Amino acid sequence: MPWESIKLNSGYYIPSIGFGTWTLGNGQGPIDQVEQALENGYNHIDTAQSYRNEGETGVALKESGLSRSDVFVTTKYSGINGLDIPTSIRNSVNSLGLSYVDLYLVHSPRLAVPDIPTCWAQMEKVKEDGLAKSIGISNFGVQDMEILLGSAKIKPVVNQILLHPYVYRQQKPILEYAAKNEIVIEAYSALIPITKLPGGPLDKPLNEIAAKFGVTTDQVLLAWTKAKGAVVVTTSSKKERLQGYLAAGDITLSAEDIAAIDAAGALGEKKANMKTILKRVVVGAIACTTVFGACNFLGISMM
Repeated sequence: MPWESIKLNSGYYIPSIGFGTWTLGNGQGPIDQVEQALENGYNHIDTAQSYRNEGETGVALKESGLSRSDVFVTTKYSGINGLDIPTSIRNSVNSLGLSYVDLYLVHSPRLAVPDIPTCWAQMEKVKEDGLAKSIGISNFGVQDMEILLGSAKIKPVVNQILLHPYVYRQQKPILEYAAKNEIVIEAYSALIPITKLPGGPLDKPLNEIAAKFGVTTDQVLLAWTKAKGAVVVTTSSKKERLQGYLAAGDITLSAEDIAAIDAAGALGEKKANMKTILKRVVVGAIACTTVFGACNFLGISMM
């Protein structure tokens, strides 16, 4: 398979491309879309407490008829309704209709109350209790990871972060620190340069590389993300795009291709206030209105 599984520091393997439910909402829509992803070869489903569709994801998993061992399931602690980690993980597995998840993440360091070491100790207990095979983090910076590793008995296996060429230089220290500590990077919103920021410096190299390989620009972006060693979490309601994303795993970019994308990404970062974009996307990923309400209850500022 083009998207090979990656070994985690826990000894388990994670499929290197996953289908995310962040933007799917709830109701029949996400059930249909998760089922479609599973039918088209996606065996890694990424959801979260704050996405409000763990139940729908569970229905799709059950209706797929797949064995539990055939699907890698990730969910996240998002601090919904002020619930603590022990309560939240049990609610999540119940909603998913599972006895455990393959990966459980802390959705943001701002949810680590009263502090990161205390929060992580609770995550370690989740793993010890068998409710998650592996535990990890999301949106953690280098300093956050340093604090965590200073007291951790169990290392996080992944750090899921915003990653695309326009923020690569900004996020590179996180990638480097994670690599030194055997923490896999998961990338969300890898297609933002096409979907949200078209017309920028990346357009030229992406179009040229796509023409060279006879592929689409979104496939080139996913191939670039894979070349950076990251697990991709993506989504689409269109079957053809889902199939195209899987096919992107067959694309091997040259060093020159990667350098051209890196350079255009750095140029785009200089031309826009990417720190503002980063903050907005990260907050959007973890903070719908209900999450803000929970964070206010906890006395946590998300901004």
